[in-house]
Amino acid sequence: MAEPTLDRRTLLASLAGAGAASVAGCSVFDGGEDGDASEVESDRARELATRFAPTLYFDENEPWFPTDPRPYTSERDGETVVDGFDAFDGYHERFTGEQPPDPTVFYHAVEYEDSPLAVVQFWLYSAFDQFTTNFHWHDWEVLHVFVDSEGQSPSDSRTQSDDTETDEPQLYVASSHSRKVPNNEFLDPDPEGVPRILSELGSHSSALSVNDSLDEFQRLPEGAALADITNSAIETLEDVAAIPFAYGLPRDEGYRLPYVVPEYEGAPLYDHPDLPSVERSDLVSDALTVRSLDSLSSPPTDLPDRSTGLVFKHAEREGGDEADIEYDLVPTGELESIADFTGPQLSFEFAVPEFGEDAVAGHITTTGAPWGQPRYENPAADITEPNHRAALAERYDAIGEAASINTVVASISEAVPSGDAPEDEGLTTQSSTVEAFALLESDPEAVPTFNGVAAVRDVPAGEHRLTVNRAGAAPHSEPVSVADEGGPTLAGVDGEIPTVATERARKVELDPAEADSDLTDLAVEDDFAGRLYDAPLSGPDAVYVHDGGAYTAAVRDADDAVGAFRVNPDPAADEAVRIERPNTGKASLSTFLADISAETQTEIQDLTETDTATEVGGAAAITGLTQALGAVADAARRAAERAEAGDAAGADKRLRGLRTALEQVRDRLAEAREALPPALATAAEKRLNQADRRAQQALDQAKL
Repeated sequence: MAEPTLDRRTLLASLAGAGAASVAGCSVFDGGEDGDASEVESDRARELATRFAPTLYFDENEPWFPTDPRPYTSERDGETVVDGFDAFDGYHERFTGEQPPDPTVFYHAVEYEDSPLAVVQFWLYSAFDQFTTNFHWHDWEVLHVFVDSEGQSPSDSRTQSDDTETDEPQLYVASSHSRKVPNNEFLDPDPEGVPRILSELGSHSSALSVNDSLDEFQRLPEGAALADITNSAIETLEDVAAIPFAYGLPRDEGYRLPYVVPEYEGAPLYDHPDLPSVERSDLVSDALTVRSLDSLSSPPTDLPDRSTGLVFKHAEREGGDEADIEYDLVPTGELESIADFTGPQLSFEFAVPEFGEDAVAGHITTTGAPWGQPRYENPAADITEPNHRAALAERYDAIGEAASINTVVASISEAVPSGDAPEDEGLTTQSSTVEAFALLESDPEAVPTFNGVAAVRDVPAGEHRLTVNRAGAAPHSEPVSVADEGGPTLAGVDGEIPTVATERARKVELDPAEADSDLTDLAVEDDFAGRLYDAPLSGPDAVYVHDGGAYTAAVRDADDAVGAFRVNPDPAADEAVRIERPNTGKASLSTFLADISAETQTEIQDLTETDTATEVGGAAAITGLTQALGAVADAARRAAERAEAGDAAGADKRLRGLRTALEQVRDRLAEAREALPPALATAAEKRLNQADRRAQQALDQAKL
């Protein structure tokens, strides 16, 4: 299995060095400045469609292949519609053997006025969509092939060359889930090549294949082989690799995607009486499916990788790729009498870590009929890579320049115990091979991650809440503020959101109403992993943390005063950790200093009950260290008492003495280091640094 290549540093490096319109994944245009386009004459449209008709590769577990929806039409209120139950059941009633019913690809071609640029679109209809982020009746996916009808190659710069053939392809744009997810695109493909689509299992998201690895997706070039997309790169700080920012095909890149069983009215969809021809075996395989995302105690590790099953090609194409099924090419105009594709909403809930475990539903969406979408008449509206739009704008006056809009971006990692920390007292974060999905509660569309990155495009300016779910992991939710100037907004801590396996997750709760001031922010950091959560706070909130960590929770109020609280979840306990009286000021910080010092003192004192210290001759050094820690704890308690009594001068006097005592602890730690287990010595040093920082904060603020 391929190792994930996109990490937090990769993501941050790309965003730090990119302008607002140069981050791939930002929607770069709303179609308002493109030139007018009109339909291509029918014979010419057929010629373009035949030349560029793609070869389609499907997963070996794929249940729904591109078909013709017309056998499932009905009349409703004087209009022709395709009902979801009719299409789903009818498709499986007719799919009785190896031959899928009515293999069909629909095409539509437009040309921009006063321009040699034409676009042929290939629309693929499936009766159902089942995926990890959603499932719904009907599914339309599209491949746009931008073509220069005068034979212009990229170097011609709007002038026809005598040595080029006509109909030079300029750009492939393959749809990826929704306009909230960056498409898979390739600029200046080989004119002699045949477009190939690698269809994602269940969702039918379209990855491209343009190199010699016919049925594999390659995000990066390998040797002499081209990458399958030319989306702009995310570069590492070390400049080691460049990761194109596009959805791609996660299961072909070594990532796992667990699928969810669709339900309607509380029961599995295949049990519905209106679907007599649909059985459990007609959906995505059990080997890839979980009953629900929160039914696992940890992210799954045994999901199978992608493997190619059936291959489709156009019935009139001779030679080229080998195929199992031949499909018909039909103009979309023959379908435009269909007014709608209908069906009741299917949904599953997003768990949100707030008091009461609120949930967000209603995020399941269908694309609708192609002829009702802006990209049907103006395919350039579907270009999601800004560099590609810029390239076409340079070649053709009909294509408008790129413009930036807002995108929320985060790298989704996994919190796990650190080998450098004492047991159950420290974490690290690592990439995960299990993809997650993200939802802005202000938006009805869930987006899957790719290579561990969540990118939600076209986000309105304002306040939002981002929720991240992963199979077998506790949910993460945080407020996100999006500015109105366009460009990327990093969620999480510097763009990283760590998730926690359900079996190791403990909830930390806090209610700002219990504080004596107006709290504005909450942060949680682990002794070893550093800051794991940092977000605005406007009401009761909760954060899931790993029970193997040791944490400092910090709050800030409207007057910029800070409070801190020590949090040590018990791995044996199920109940949430509740931060009582989350106040800010000297008293809060002093109490924290007493807690963290006493915690470390007790842990080191426990060594004297073993032979460890005696064996290395370090008993005296350890005794000196514990006494110094005790002095800090005593000074901190006295500072807290003076602050609570309203004596600022008395509190500061004891805090200054405490800082001197911390220096003595540092000296004693150096003397005792060889007598301590390395993990405990490192933990003590990290806590000492934390204490020193909080002591200075306590001195700096006026609030008691």
